Amino acid sequence: MIGMRSIPVNEAAFAGLVCVMAPEVKLVDPDTGEVKRDRRSGQEVWTVGVCAMRGRDSSVIQVAVVGRPVGLQVGFPVRLEELEAIPWDRDGRSGVAWRAQAIHPAIAQPPASGAATSAGAIDAALTATGTTGTPGPDSSPGGGSPAGARRTDPREAR
Repeated sequence: MIGMRSIPVNEAAFAGLVCVMAPEVKLVDPDTGEVKRDRRSGQEVWTVGVCAMRGRDSSVIQVAVVGRPVGLQVGFPVRLEELEAIPWDRDGRSGVAWRAQAIHPAIAQPPASGAATSAGAIDAALTATGTTGTPGPDSSPGGGSPAGARRTDPREAR
């Protein structure tokens, strides 16, 4: 088993970080409902699904945080304090666990709920990450558009 060595991750290495799964309390045992608690503080451990974007790549990572994160909404940018990657290896399986000191909304106040929220969330996320949402000329497999295909921004359908 790899030691519990954590690797600090610079948030600036990502083009954007967006909440894609609402915070959920982390369970030790789903059958009993036992909640995972931090060894030091005794507080509940929560996980948040975050889409980490870098260049043309993105991954959804499950970020653990001690204490319930507040103010997060799916589709909105987030800030991660002291993000760490923790490699693990157990019973022939391996991976990377993610942990942050805290997770906060990256924008001051999300708009009210409703149909406009979805469009507003997309606009806010794209603006915060500096992307346009329009696929580039080489975004399809093989590096180009199929003959006759018209590329559009999916937000134009609003």
